[in-house]
Amino acid sequence: MGKILVVNYSQTGQLNEIIDQFLSPFDPDRIERHQIFPVTPYVFPWTTEEFFDKMPECVEEDTIPLKPISYTAQQYDLIVLGYQPWFLSPSPPVTSLLKDPTFQSILRGTPVVTVIGGRNMWLNSQESIKKLIKNAGGKLVGNIPLMDRTSNLISAFTILHWMLTGRKDRKWNIFPLPGVSEQDIESASKFGAIVNSAAAKSDYGNLQNEILGTGLIEIPTDILFIEQRAKKLFRIWAKLIKTKGTTPAKRKRLVSFFKYYLLIALFMVAPVILFVYNLLIVPFTGNTIKKKKQYFCGVETK
Repeated sequence: MGKILVVNYSQTGQLNEIIDQFLSPFDPDRIERHQIFPVTPYVFPWTTEEFFDKMPECVEEDTIPLKPISYTAQQYDLIVLGYQPWFLSPSPPVTSLLKDPTFQSILRGTPVVTVIGGRNMWLNSQESIKKLIKNAGGKLVGNIPLMDRTSNLISAFTILHWMLTGRKDRKWNIFPLPGVSEQDIESASKFGAIVNSAAAKSDYGNLQNEILGTGLIEIPTDILFIEQRAKKLFRIWAKLIKTKGTTPAKRKRLVSFFKYYLLIALFMVAPVILFVYNLLIVPFTGNTIKKKKQYFCGVETK
């Protein structure tokens, strides 16, 4: 059996833990593992200004310089790609890797499994990843999203606490721990066993169905609703900031406007809209919602 290339970016270390668990059923001799490192590392913990200032280029899927990766082969039997969504888009280090000619040549003709660690919104970012893999000639055969399972508002509050302080603890000893739960991180080994079995046979035709068959992956209806609308608004803000923020002062002011817009939309507007949506729309669109969830849980691209 040939080599399996595993590559991921982790700013906080959480995705490294997930990948460690995912790889536990594999033969270590088959694994070639690399981490992605930007030439200029992102700070952690973030300041609010630095965090929100990264939105425009992230949403526009601009590339950043990466430190070179020394691959030992030009082709692999399988590629496992681990990433996080930022602002409903792939994090810039992963976008940059997928647009790198060397990595694209390795991707060509190779099955790919994506492993996502994030807050709760991954649908739009995975659509971008699907297209980037397809454009490089790769074949997405599996996707494993591991998310924070607490409610949207609570997870937004706890993730900001973690990102802005660097502490993955219970805010005021009241809120739950931020990020993917330890139970879900450990569950990555179950998915690893499924992928390992498929890799041993070089048969990935039913892999995603087996992944979904665990019952551990779900798309909450409110997340589906938000994601279908929010990315369009993010693109508008990203274009506005990049085109009108022509000086540091102008950009800072526009980024500040976006920050307050997002916080108001998230904590004040969205709960009202979701209440109306769940009350008046969901009961009459069940089949449509089901089909959309089936698509996003799959590996095919439009």
